[in-house]
Amino acid sequence: MYTYGLGTEDDPVFPGMHDAAALITGATLAAARAVWTGAADHGASIAGGLHHAMAKHASGFCVYNDPAIAIAWFLTQGAERVAYVDIDVHHGDGVQAAFWDDPRVLTISLHEHPATLFPGTGLPTEVGARAAVGSAVNVALPAGTRDAGWLRAFHATVPPLLRTFRPQVLVSQHGCDTHWADPLANLELSIDAQRAAHAAIHRLAHETAGGRWLLTGGGGYELVQVVPRTWAHLLAEAAGRPISPEEATPQGWRDYVQRRTGQPAPELMTDGLPALFTAFESGYDPAEPVDRAIMATRNAAFPLNGLMPWH
Repeated sequence: MYTYGLGTEDDPVFPGMHDAAALITGATLAAARAVWTGAADHGASIAGGLHHAMAKHASGFCVYNDPAIAIAWFLTQGAERVAYVDIDVHHGDGVQAAFWDDPRVLTISLHEHPATLFPGTGLPTEVGARAAVGSAVNVALPAGTRDAGWLRAFHATVPPLLRTFRPQVLVSQHGCDTHWADPLANLELSIDAQRAAHAAIHRLAHETAGGRWLLTGGGGYELVQVVPRTWAHLLAEAAGRPISPEEATPQGWRDYVQRRTGQPAPELMTDGLPALFTAFESGYDPAEPVDRAIMATRNAAFPLNGLMPWH
């Protein structure tokens, strides 16, 4: 079993394991089919986003890699350009590996630096292979990065790459373990910044991919304060009915949380922060660790995609 990544602390064997993992993958494929056929503009698979599983083994809580399987399915249907944007705190290593040498797929991952977090990959120098050099893009952010730095890094890398690549469909993974309360990682984002990222990816889907957008969940281990709120924002954004940051959480949900956990649930739908940032185009500061991370990515990946690192 260890040969296939099973029986480990991250991926224990349990009754019905295949059925559960296959059901998640099937949900993501159903959403992909709806997007590709035009039955829906956007497809959501909130249980999906299991981005660590590899072709031959499970990894990192992930048995089957549903985003990679969905992207492969798009390619079988005739898609010539598929973009994948991963905003989980962990590197989207399994999806990157699946399309490492396939120029039809652009993978972009923003994550905590591999020196301080699983899976230990995702350096800016990882750019793809053979005919697909430049098709893998990695933004490795220092532990402790907060809203302004993370949003600055996102907008300095993701939009120009998607505008150049012009995907026929955009696939995104929205792990919410970037939040400051998440127990397994070290970035310091708020619900407000996560909400802003969901909205930015939605806009980019319309701008660059004709509105074809397949979105998944991902990591997230603070099950009261973070996961319900940020993914409620994600689904509302995808449905075209974004939730106001000032809106109260439903009283029925707060009562349920109190009964089940004994914890008080958050009363508002966000953390009440502005989620503001300064655009990278305003100037590069070599003394700022986030700016150095941005420049490392732009220097490594932008020229390979016909873009200038400084512009």
